[in-house]
Amino acid sequence: MNRRRFLQSIAAVAAVPAFAAESPWKLNYLLASSMYGSLPLAEILSDVKKTGATAIELWPKKHGTQREEMDAMGHDKFAALLQEHGVGFGGTTRYDLGPFKLTEEIALVKKFGGSFIVTGGKGEYKVSPEQLKANVKDFVEKMKPHAALAAENGVEIGIENHINNLIDTPDSLLWLADDIRSIPGIGIALAPYHLPQDTKLLADLIKHIDQKMTLFYAWEHGMGCTKVMPKEEELQQLPARGKLDWKPLLHALKDISFVGPTEIFMHPTPRGIPILPTAAETTAEIVHARSHLDAIVSTV
Repeated sequence: MNRRRFLQSIAAVAAVPAFAAESPWKLNYLLASSMYGSLPLAEILSDVKKTGATAIELWPKKHGTQREEMDAMGHDKFAALLQEHGVGFGGTTRYDLGPFKLTEEIALVKKFGGSFIVTGGKGEYKVSPEQLKANVKDFVEKMKPHAALAAENGVEIGIENHINNLIDTPDSLLWLADDIRSIPGIGIALAPYHLPQDTKLLADLIKHIDQKMTLFYAWEHGMGCTKVMPKEEELQQLPARGKLDWKPLLHALKDISFVGPTEIFMHPTPRGIPILPTAAETTAEIVHARSHLDAIVSTV
């Protein structure tokens, strides 16, 4: 089998099970490589299924090293590793590239059968509400050719709401959702961590974003992630560890029939380390959070 056909076969196999909807409704988990810091891909891939995920998302430095490792090892070897572990490829996070420099990344994500790239918005955000709304609209206009290229390749660019970013506030998320409603190839990667921890507000945002939800982070604010703190406090970013009531959010996800990827997520301090010292401990913590979410899902 030649190289192209081999990669195409891997992509086809990986893409089918990754986020397929089943009945009854459930979350379809994706594993962020950054949860394991700079641990090698071979070690992480062996644990993907243990977490309940069916696919992996690759992060670059400073949060992880797996995106760079994939290039360093060669794409054929990476495809073989995916096949060896029966793991799909979800996509990548590329804040380092920004929303307007994703052409090569779109081709790469398509190559492995992935479905998304997460990045941030771009534009002035320390402005009046009226100007912010106009800036969001301007950003969407600038994104149209990039979104069109992504859509042509079966990829969606997910714009994450992020602190100190054009898309930061609940209003900016609402405006973005409205402005991209009819534009293929662009959506929203919703991070509850970066929003007020108001369950009604978060649930309403989910419903408003609706089918433009590219990816959902199961990630709450807890004690934050911007300074060194005891591990038991840092872990409060995770479901089951923090105080957020996840039931209204999960109910809203069910109401919109969300079957895209859900990532159990947090950031350690400093960045680039696993959330717990070993891969086994990290995997067990993700399983703990997943069990909490799944128990709630069974009641919604």
